[in-house]
Parts: sequence; structure tokens; C-alpha cells
Amino acid sequence: MQFTKMHGIGNDYVYVNCFTETVESPEKCAVEVSDRHYGIGSDGLILICPSDSADVRMRMFNADGSESEMCGNGVRCVAKYAFENNLAKGQKPQNAVCENMLKSLVPDAQEILEISVETGRGVLPISLAVKEGKAELICVDMEEPILLPTDIPVNVTGQQAVGIPLQIEDHHFLLTCVSMGNPHVIIYCDDVAAIDLEHLGQLIENHDMFPQRINVHFVQRLSDTEVIMRTWERGTGITLACGTGAASVCVAGILASKTGHDILAHLPGGDLNLRWDPDDNHVYMAGPATVVFTGQWS
Repeated sequence: MQFTKMHGIGNDYVYVNCFTETVESPEKCAVEVSDRHYGIGSDGLILICPSDSADVRMRMFNADGSESEMCGNGVRCVAKYAFENNLAKGQKPQNAVCENMLKSLVPDAQEILEISVETGRGVLPISLAVKEGKAELICVDMEEPILLPTDIPVNVTGQQAVGIPLQIEDHHFLLTCVSMGNPHVIIYCDDVAAIDLEHLGQLIENHDMFPQRINVHFVQRLSDTEVIMRTWERGTGITLACGTGAASVCVAGILASKTGHDILAHLPGGDLNLRWDPDDNHVYMAGPATVVFTGQWS
């Protein structure tokens, strides 16, 4: 099986081009390739597949073999791979928000192109800032956040899950929950570096409040436009970055009156620019995608 190791600000996956390769048991394969001692080493496995409704289809499997609906960092890597390996040619962007974000962040881009990727969240348009045939920076229209607790899902009443109290051992947290196609809980704190994420992350992920488990993010507010975040990903553990999580943090900042519509999120693996656009209610995320190496897994 030919593969490509890629990462989006440190959130790394093993990518397989299923236009040419076959993965008979992706759940088992994800566990094996993700092992950082006996495998390739990654946060999971992502398959790049043919699609009837988009340029390509993304299937994402966590390191424990469970399949997830969406991965913001992963979908940027899929878009970069698809464009640079001629699986998608790209066209003039239809989305002005992503186009303007990329023009601002990459002023010397030779062109801005858009491709489409089918995910568990639906078909997402993804814009690429292209320089010398390479995708320098990628912007994803993450679509509308899901805020109704029964749809996230989270076992609380009401129209939104904001300021929900949770007692874990001797810790008292206030939770804000958002789904970007997969469930996230955001917890604001004074110092993210002081959080015992290894211990608290798995306790919160598996709490009875979350019937499908949940991704956990501790967030430190620096200003109205800037935050630091750390992530415990459902089914994987501590990761250097989480794109859908950062998008959820952008939304939670407004719901919890912490930040504005545009933020710069500092994650352990790097930075993401995010916007929850008040005009169309979509969340937009711009960040890099990087090829690490290619190889063959037998």
C-alpha cells in the first residue's frame, strides 16, 4: 500500500490514494499505521476516494480505528494532495470570504483556486492559494456550526449548550458545546499549560453527558482576537492541532462572550486563522498543509 504522510500544523495522518490503492479494512489499518513505535506514526488514517458529488471524497479514521465525520486539518491536506496529484484541477472560487482571506494572508499567491471535497459533513468547497503549482495555504468553508444540544449531541436541555457546569473530581468547569460535523466541548481557563490534559481529557471525553464521546479543548483567551488552545481528540488523545476544534472555539468565543468573529488560534503545532461570518453563518478556517514523506506499507 502506497501512502503519503502529511500534517496540518502537526495534526498528522497517513493518507492513501484510493483512486489507485485498496484498503480492505481501514479500521484495522488505522490502528496499525498510527502506532508511533511499531507503525508509521500518526493521529489516524485518511482515505482519498472517488466521489459522485465532489472532486474527491475523504474518509477519516482515528488512531483507535473509529471513523469520524470530519477533520479540519485533514481536509486541508486532502485538498493539497488532490490538487498537486492531479485528482482535481481547481476552478475560480465561488466563495468570496475564503478568497479574500487567502489574498490577505498570501499576497504573492499566483492564483486562488477552489476544489470540492466530500466529507461526513457534506461536500465542502476548499480554496487554495497557489504558488508555483503548490498549495501554499488552504481555506476551508466549514459551513454552519451545529448548536442544538440534541444534534451535537450533548445531554442537556435548551437551545444551546453554553455555560454548562460540570464537576470532574475537584475541578469545576463551565462548558460550551459545538458541533462542526463532529462534537466538541470548549472550556476556558486562565492557563492552558497548567491543565493535566492527559488525565482530564479522557475523563471528559467519556463522560455520560456525551453519548457519542467528545473532543475536548481547553482555551486561554489572550484578547478579543487571539487565543491559545490545547486539544484532546476523541479516539486519539492529545494532538498538536484540531481544525474542527479551532472552528468550534471560534464559535464558542462568541457564544460565551469571550472573543469576536475573527480570531487567531495558537495551537501546539501552529496557528489557524478563523472567522465565523455573521452574514452567512459559516465558519472559515485558513491554514497550511505539509507533506512529510511517502512510502509503502505492507
